[in-house]
Amino acid sequence: MSRILVVEDELHLAEGLRFNLEAEGYQVQVVESGEAALEQLKTEPEAFDVVVLDVMLPGKDGFTVISELRQAGQFIPTLMLTARGRPEDVLRGFAAGADDYLTKPFELPILIARIKSLLRRREWLLSAAGQTPAQQAPKDTYTFGDKSVNFDLLELRVRDRVFPLTLMEANLLRYLICHEGTTVSRKTMLEDVWNLQEDTDTRAIDNFIVRLRRYLEDDPTRPRHLITVRGVGYRFVAQPKTNS
Repeated sequence: MSRILVVEDELHLAEGLRFNLEAEGYQVQVVESGEAALEQLKTEPEAFDVVVLDVMLPGKDGFTVISELRQAGQFIPTLMLTARGRPEDVLRGFAAGADDYLTKPFELPILIARIKSLLRRREWLLSAAGQTPAQQAPKDTYTFGDKSVNFDLLELRVRDRVFPLTLMEANLLRYLICHEGTTVSRKTMLEDVWNLQEDTDTRAIDNFIVRLRRYLEDDPTRPRHLITVRGVGYRFVAQPKTNS
């Protein structure tokens, strides 16, 4: 039976979520603050399979909670809930490390479908991690030079180091790789990767690129794979030219 932690300070909504998720066969625990969620997750990191995390919480908000979890190396699938549906807030949630984002008010079947999707990904990652190296034939891997990204496992390998990726980091990197050698505008990335059609502060894209450069580039201040095209966007280069 899958276990879900609901972090929600609105009592009527929290209890409604508990009732409906338990009716679906899940074990559910509710906490009302970001601090309580962090204490629970850091004390028992394997106790839950999915977190449903509200953004507007007393004390530490949802953005802070997910950011602290990711910084601590905990990548439990997390669905963020918010009454703030602005594109900037959606991108901020993804940038902090959320796996999915749902705006209030939402329809219960949509919430349950999103949770099931996160659980399927978690089951795949756990089953893949239990296989031997010979069995782990990556189905969705891209290799360039001494680096490779496994989109199934959400891992980027750079020589002997492994960097876990959030789902949105992996989606952005995949998109740039698929357009290798082509300059892609920030607006296009917002529309194609995040399905955000409205005018949005594109600095969120820049923040994602900064993080990916920290993983990919030998010198992030002088990138050779993720190239800035001033005034336009970015271009991915798999095999940069060597300096003569």
